[in-house]
Order: sequence, then structure tokens, then C-alpha cells
Amino acid sequence: MLKIEYHGHSCVQISDGEHSLIIDPFLAGNPLAAVKPEEVKVQHVLLTHAHADHISSAADIAKSNDATLVAIHELATYLGWQGVKTKDMNIGGRLSLGYCELQMVPAFHSSGVVLHDKQQIVYAGMPAGFLIRWNGKTILHAGDTNLFSDMKLIGERNRIDLAFLPIGDLYTMGPEDAADAAEWLQAKLVVPVHYNTFELIKQDGAAFVDLLSQRGIQGKSLRPGEHLTL
Repeated sequence: MLKIEYHGHSCVQISDGEHSLIIDPFLAGNPLAAVKPEEVKVQHVLLTHAHADHISSAADIAKSNDATLVAIHELATYLGWQGVKTKDMNIGGRLSLGYCELQMVPAFHSSGVVLHDKQQIVYAGMPAGFLIRWNGKTILHAGDTNLFSDMKLIGERNRIDLAFLPIGDLYTMGPEDAADAAEWLQAKLVVPVHYNTFELIKQDGAAFVDLLSQRGIQGKSLRPGEHLTL
């Protein structure tokens, strides 16, 4: 059995009782975060892309746990220079963590580390999502993305038990496009993420679940701090 905890924004932690990983930890600086970085205990940290609202607590969590951070090559290299133990991969590739298997899949977004004090942007590779195969279950964390037609291919080639899809609009797809994505991915259960953290991405999670229901898709809106089992 897998425990899936939603820590707010796009941050998800998955555990089997012995092993645990966290995805896109935006905890420090997030007023809605359900856990503090120092409370997180994991073996791996997964990053979909380099924006601050996805990586703000990644280095601290990785270092305090002696955990390995997994990201696309350029982002892994950048964080490795900061003393983080990393494992790089790229889109389409697979990586075994011992207790689960990852596959990196495309996302359509942008990715860069913005250094405001220097007025510089560090290129951080392509944005991505992760397919996570663990204990006979397949979980998709789509990362930040818009709707794109290859989601149909991802859905056809994988039996997805749970998909985390962004619905915030403006910076990612909104609820209507996310509902199309859910239909194309053919996921058994869909959980919305990347919304309500800021006024600019305010959305109604319950309304999105209703929209999914109209299409015969099961959805569940989680508040930060809530969890489900799979």
C-alpha cells in the first residue's frame, strides 16, 4: 500500500512505510504548505523543473536527509554544484530507485533558475513530468504543463492509477484543458495541483472534480495536509 500526501501547491510525498520520496518541494516560503522542510524524511527528491515554486526546499531536504535528488541533466548539475547528491536523467529515460522505477515524460512549460539579485536566468534544461511505477501501481506527476496531444500516447502506453495535474491556469493549463488531459491519460483517479497558492492561480478544486465526473472520470481534491492510499 502506498501513502500519498499532498503538502500543497505541486508538492507530493509518496511512501510505502519503508521508503519515501517527495516531488517538487515548495515548502519554505509557501504559506499553505502543510509541512516544514525539516520535518520531511525521504530517500529521494524529484524535481520536474527549476522554478522557485517547485525547488525552494529541494536542496535543504536533500542535504538534511542525505537523499539523492533526481532531475533533468542541467538542473541536477546546477544543484550538484551546491553540494546536493544528484542523479540526472532525461526525457524518455528510465531510472530504478530500487523500490520504484521512474520514467521522465515531456511537459510543455519553461524552466530556469531566476537569480533576481544578479538579474540573470540560469538555463535548467527542459521541464518534465514523472511516471512512477511502485508496488504494482503507476502514478503520473505531470509537472507544470499545458495540454498537448502526446498525453494520449502516454495514456495509451500506461495504465495510470493516479495522475496529478495542474489546473491553475495562467502559468499552466486551466481546469477545462486539464479535464481533457485527464480523459486522454485515462487515469483511474485524478488529483488537481498547482492552484490556490497565489491569487493569480485561484481555482475551485471541487468544481474541477465535478467537471471530471461529468466525463465519467474519478477525481479527488486534496487540501494541503490531506492524504490518500493507493
